[in-house]
Amino acid sequence: MEEAEDTRSIDGIGQHHPAACDGALIKAFSFLGKRWNGVILATLQHGPLGFAELRRAVDGISDSVLSERLSELSAAGLTLREVEPGPPVTVRYRLSLDGTALMPILGELAGWASRHLPETAPAAPRGGRG
Repeated sequence: MEEAEDTRSIDGIGQHHPAACDGALIKAFSFLGKRWNGVILATLQHGPLGFAELRRAVDGISDSVLSERLSELSAAGLTLREVEPGPPVTVRYRLSLDGTALMPILGELAGWASRHLPETAPAAPRGGRG
């Protein structure tokens, strides 16, 4: 029995372009699903933070990983690194306009996950084909 193609609207007009949509979703989830990226963005939505403040707010992240993720988020245009002249020189990180625009979407995604996904993922089947 063949499955019927899902014709629900993706863009609100009734048109579904699987290749374009799938490619965009893969790109978005590959980046946002990278460990810590979403947590860092969500933490910065409350206002600019210095590196040490951000590290304390994101429990469990190492300095090197935080530095790497902040560079990636900045390169993607989602965060801004601001250097305030000193002494002492202070570096703070904040969301860019694009990062701020992403917050309602991440909030909706988090809400959906709370309602529909189990607290812990079920264990993968061992051996054989699951």
